[in-house]
Amino acid sequence: MSDKSQIAIRADYAEFCTLETRWNDNDIYGHMNNVVHYSLFDTAVNGWLIKQGLLDPLKSETYGIVVETGCKYHAEMAFPDRVTAGLRVSKLGRSSVRFEVALFRNDEETASAEGFFTHVYVSRQTHRPLPIEDKRRTAFQRLIKKVD
Repeated sequence: MSDKSQIAIRADYAEFCTLETRWNDNDIYGHMNNVVHYSLFDTAVNGWLIKQGLLDPLKSETYGIVVETGCKYHAEMAFPDRVTAGLRVSKLGRSSVRFEVALFRNDEETASAEGFFTHVYVSRQTHRPLPIEDKRRTAFQRLIKKVD
């Protein structure tokens, strides 16, 4: 577990979505298995993209592919916890964006886990990187949250 002084709080994030845990998210040790955290991160990011009209998984001509991920675990979570995912952008490049996601257990103010995904935007046809389009760039800029 981590030093409490370096754990993210809800105020560090720009957008939030609520995610439900499932019975099969718990492992033999009685807490959420580490791979579930990554699934929740992915659900939060892609759910936000779809809700904003920035991604149609079957039709978008460009989309982000994951090129890097990471996670820090601070506290246990388990079914039937309610998880709130905080979302922000920490870096916005020409064709890439780094999303940071914190998972908050129930009503807790400090994150149980903090992770990130770096997406590179590519052409559906060529799978080669392309500049992030203006509509996406503007939406990503709204998620940039400076943290002290």
